[in-house]
Amino acid sequence: MTHYPAPTASAPSEPNAPDAAPANTRGRVIVASMVGTTIEFFDFYAYATAASLVFPALFFPNETPTTQLLSSFAIFGVAFFARPIGSIIFGHFGDRIGRKRTLVASLLVMGIATFLIGVLPTASAPGFTILAPAILVLLRFCQGVGLGGEWSGAALLATENAPPGKRALYGTFPQLGAPIGFILSNILFVILSLTMTEAQFASWGWRLPFLFSAALVIVGLWVRLKLMETPAFQKVLDEQRVASVPIARVFKTAWKPLILATLAMVATYVLFYMMTAFLMVVGTTPADGAVPGLGYARPTFLTMLIIGVVFFGIFTVVSGPLADRMGRRRMLLIVTVLIGIYGLLLHPLVGAGTVGVMVALIIGFTLMGLTFGPMAAFLPEMFKADVRYTGSAVSYNMASVIGAAPAPYALIALWTAMDGQLWLVGGYLALAAVVTLVSLFIGSETKDVDYLA
Repeated sequence: MTHYPAPTASAPSEPNAPDAAPANTRGRVIVASMVGTTIEFFDFYAYATAASLVFPALFFPNETPTTQLLSSFAIFGVAFFARPIGSIIFGHFGDRIGRKRTLVASLLVMGIATFLIGVLPTASAPGFTILAPAILVLLRFCQGVGLGGEWSGAALLATENAPPGKRALYGTFPQLGAPIGFILSNILFVILSLTMTEAQFASWGWRLPFLFSAALVIVGLWVRLKLMETPAFQKVLDEQRVASVPIARVFKTAWKPLILATLAMVATYVLFYMMTAFLMVVGTTPADGAVPGLGYARPTFLTMLIIGVVFFGIFTVVSGPLADRMGRRRMLLIVTVLIGIYGLLLHPLVGAGTVGVMVALIIGFTLMGLTFGPMAAFLPEMFKADVRYTGSAVSYNMASVIGAAPAPYALIALWTAMDGQLWLVGGYLALAAVVTLVSLFIGSETKDVDYLA
């Protein structure tokens, strides 16, 4: 039986107390937590964009246009079902051997899978009619496994090294990887669209973002290999509190926070993929198509999305100090109500012409920053340090199965059924907001928890 040291009056309660000073400098923590998620989301967005623009025809050439698109997004959803598996695998090692080495491994898995997508033959290659989509499913699964372990480790790296009262602020740094990765990926796609013909882009141009990710992975590995272990996990080691099977300890001691943390992310995920993958399809579908879209040229709508994502990044940063001041739960309750209202107003906004579409993008991405930013502090704070990697990773990625995996497919089906109208699409988002609100009402504030416990 393991005997834990008795607490003393002088035991530090904050990660930056004199005898628990973080070994990593602030700059290293910020860069290492941000660069990893930037790379991960660059890879992920590269796939999302290709799934919208070229994968339907390249990997499903013998199907109808609608079936091509649905098949492409079905494979897009495979990664979300792989993410909980990745969260268990990497969470296990993150809670047993530490945050640093686990973060390096998750980045390698994601990066290698993305690079291989960039060299994968399409269905038109001899002998690859069935094999190409099958390999794409496998590589997409591996992408999901890698991302399943990435987010939680980056969040813990930032927040477990944060000064007192600034965990939410520090937690926004890995969250910034999402808008930065999106902007980098889509700027590259805009450049390719403007410098290549449609035939060139469909033939080989779409591969370049996937191949480019290899350089980003090398940078990410270089930064992360210089890290030291976090104070919170070092304390777990010193007190011999390492769980032999972290996932079993989570289900035994933290099942309620696991459920609440999972549901707390549902609205965030639905909004996230509605604003990116789904609206990419709607925005670039011809207005006189079988299902009427907005009819924008691809570079034009990508540019509009990039402008919206700038607001995503700005309000991700803004969300940190707000959550540190107001508390995570109170802030997220307000933002989630606004997300539900936004869903109900989506159709009239998008129907108001280019100005209305741009306003809809700016509001949606602003809400995205405000809801996504605090999650890197809020979810890990629900769990003790000995199971924090596993608990936060599993909840974050189970939410992806509920919120993100069906979202692009369901939203396209609703949009198609309504002949291009977005009323049901907005209603789907509002319903997701209700699910998250229930979780937030049941849960409690985590702002002042002892993060070394």
